[in-house]
Amino acid sequence: MSYSIAEHKHRFAAWAAGRAANVSGCRFSVQQAKRILEAAGLKDLVGDVQNLPSPGQVDTSHRKWRNTVIAAAKAEGLLFTHGVAAKLINIYLKACFVCGGLHNDARVRALHPPIDSVLLDELSTLDVGGFRTEWNVARRARWSNFDSAQYEAVIRHIQLSMKGSPLWEIEKYWRGFQ
Repeated sequence: MSYSIAEHKHRFAAWAAGRAANVSGCRFSVQQAKRILEAAGLKDLVGDVQNLPSPGQVDTSHRKWRNTVIAAAKAEGLLFTHGVAAKLINIYLKACFVCGGLHNDARVRALHPPIDSVLLDELSTLDVGGFRTEWNVARRARWSNFDSAQYEAVIRHIQLSMKGSPLWEIEKYWRGFQ
């Protein structure tokens, strides 16, 4: 087997995503995360930014990816919510593309950012976009318990708050690095 940069990115991104998406009540190994991402076809995106959906298709593609990840997790004996599936996908794509130097590509600018309690808390505290009520609804639901509608509502409010800026920039409010 030749070892390419695409394989290198995939392994790193799967590790990061597997660690980040683990949450109390839904524990799994990095190896399981990697298999789930591969079964869902996300590894096929890594080689070229052109493999990502157009900006207008990201939300629809993301819903399909979440459903595929949930099914792949079930095959591993795991029960993923849309929140856990989204976190796995979003960290994976962030590591591959956003932090891979492709952050200005239109497709990458439209990718969903990872959602967690640290981000939601800060969005609420600062009333980002004037959506404090909506951020609080999401906080109470807890990201790891999100169903599809709850997840998509958070993303919709992020899109509105960002007003055309790359969605990854919402993470300026994430304080998890401190």
